[in-house]
Amino acid sequence: MTKEIHFKFEKISEVAQTILKNIKSKTLLFYGEMGTGKTTLISAIVKEMGGTDKTTSPTFSIVNEYKVTNDTVYHFDFYRLKSQYEALDMGIEDYFNSGSWNFIEWPDKIVDLLPENVTVLELSLTEDGGRTLKLSEKNLSDGWQKK
Repeated sequence: MTKEIHFKFEKISEVAQTILKNIKSKTLLFYGEMGTGKTTLISAIVKEMGGTDKTTSPTFSIVNEYKVTNDTVYHFDFYRLKSQYEALDMGIEDYFNSGSWNFIEWPDKIVDLLPENVTVLELSLTEDGGRTLKLSEKNLSDGWQKK
């Protein structure tokens, strides 16, 4: 299943609702160049899940935790990681095995550590200042890897 959505940020709440209705995995991989709105989209999704905390990029802390209705979201930003060993040192496997939501920016930095079933969200800019989102479910054991 691949779903493509074109949107402007004024409609981001509706996009977040669509994402939540169409995903099967609790591990969401966010791909996109700097400035495409990955953190903004994550913030909208967390809000739609009942989160009330301010959602910010964990660029320096690497992970932020948000309480949502009956669950927790762990928001990772692996942009600054030098190697996958840094993610192992911080206990990434414990996060993946927690049963909670894992939202990951720059997942290509830890591709060998990712769980088998993931939801991939690929964001790109459009000429009119909007965004295109490609949403798909992937099974990494099938050999799929986004690099």
